[in-house]
Formats: sequence, structure tokens, C-alpha cells
Amino acid sequence: MRLVFLGSPLIAVASLKALLEAGHEILAVVTQPDKAKGRGKQLAATAVKEAALSLGLPVLQPESAKDPDFLIQLKNLQADYFVVVAYGKILSKAFLEIAPAINLHFSLLPKYRGAACVAQALIDGQEETGVTTMLIVEALDAGPILLQWTEEIKESDTVLTLSERLSHLGAEALVKTLEGLERANLRPVPQNDKEASYAAKIKKEQGHVDWSKSPQEIYQLYQGLSPWPGLYSFLQGKRLILAKLQKSDLVKDLKPGELFIHQDHLYVQANGGSLEIIELKPEGKKLLKARDFVKGYGSTLGNILE
Repeated sequence: MRLVFLGSPLIAVASLKALLEAGHEILAVVTQPDKAKGRGKQLAATAVKEAALSLGLPVLQPESAKDPDFLIQLKNLQADYFVVVAYGKILSKAFLEIAPAINLHFSLLPKYRGAACVAQALIDGQEETGVTTMLIVEALDAGPILLQWTEEIKESDTVLTLSERLSHLGAEALVKTLEGLERANLRPVPQNDKEASYAAKIKKEQGHVDWSKSPQEIYQLYQGLSPWPGLYSFLQGKRLILAKLQKSDLVKDLKPGELFIHQDHLYVQANGGSLEIIELKPEGKKLLKARDFVKGYGSTLGNILE
């Protein structure tokens, strides 16, 4: 099939490659404009742009998906389908009138419509999630479902590890979806809007830990906010990033947020239990293993994380 691919982050790259490997013709790749990043504010390309250029594919980077000149470009390509994977911009009615558009979404719709679908499934402690392909309509993630596959959530998962698996599962689902459409044996099924839930974009302040919550709640938050924005707390007024946590069976009669050592391991007390800290980053310092933190900051043990 003749396709235009729209995507931006790393999670979309596997789909682009899978469509090429399946023999589809990628007429163009549409991705977000380069953005200034880092301390030097140098322009950085999206992961999809880098992949597309390495594959020799033409790249379009409109400031707005509603731009009239961009829409004319798309129309002239005469695509059979637009394939959208985490593009990051709202698609207009005029866009959707050019060619049918298929979206790969990283949840079991109608659950977790919205941008933070992978993160929110982890934060909520779901045992499984999955991928959904659907036809795009104007309403957010509300189009008829074409294909849906499930994926188990592991206790050790973070957004990073779960996204990696979902990216490959979703790529396979997209290829199967296009096969089904080509053979006319795939029937769209309307979503039940009454069962819909939403996963709003993650905000940085969500990573500030409330130690009065249970260890399980805090661990789920860690899963859903790692690697970005990450969990953090304040120790003696300075930010402390909790880069890697592990569940613990230790129960101590301590105050929520209190740091303590048990058998040379570093722990923090929550409400009704504790969590082991594996890696952490004090403000203005490099990432440390817990044992190295204890050597340099041993005097802070017994203090309360806030």
C-alpha cells in the first residue's frame, strides 16, 4: 500500500521499520519540528526523523498539521492510508478528508485515551495493557477499533521497558491491520464511550512523593514516571531524585519518609511499609548507587524525606 507515516518519539520507530519490511511504500514521513534541547539549546531531531533519514525516506516537518500548503502536499501524494503513531499533534477535519487514517494507540481502548496511556496504566497498577489500531475520527482516540492485542505488565516494568515491548507489539499489529484492510476482512468495531477513561499528559510535579501513601502506591508511581519526570523528594531542603526503587517486605515503626539502613541496604519508610532505594541523585551531583550515597551522606540517615 501507499502510505504516509506520521510519528515522532522512539516508540513509533519500530512501526515505521515494520511497515517498510512488510513491503509497503512510504511516500513521506511526517514528524514534529526539531526542538531546542539541553543546556546548549541545540536543535534536536525526533527519533522518527533520524530513523526516516537513515532509511532514505522524505521527511516533512510542518509547524502545524493544519497548514494549507502541507495539506496540499499530502493530497498530491495520493496515499491509500495515513498511519499515525504518537505524532503529537491534533489532526484536523481537512486532514482526515484527504485519506483514511489509522492510529496505533498504546492501550486497550476505550481505556486510557490520551497522551500518557502507558504511564497511567502503570500508575493505576493494571496487570495488563496492550495496543489498539483504530480509524481516526475528530474526537480524541475515539475511532472504531480495528485490532487489539494485550500485553502483560511485569512487576519490574517502568514506562521505558513497557514502551519497548509495546512498540514492537504495536508494529506487528499495524502490519496485520493493513493486511486485513487490504483483504477487506477486518471490520471496524465502535468503541463504548461509557467505558472510556483518559490519561492526561504527565506533569513534572507529579513526581514529588507523598510518603504518607502506601509502598505499593509509591512504587506504581515510580513505574509510571520513570524515566521522566522521575520520582523526587527533598532532603534537608535539597531535591533528591529517586532514580531506581525496589519493593521491600521490611516493616519498621518509623515515620513516613524516614531514611534507614538494613543489612547494608538503603530504605525509605512509607505508610505501612518501606521501599528499597537502589540508585539516587542528590541535587547538583551525579547519579549514585545507594551504598555510595550512604558513604557520602551517612549523616542524613534518620532524616525525613519531604
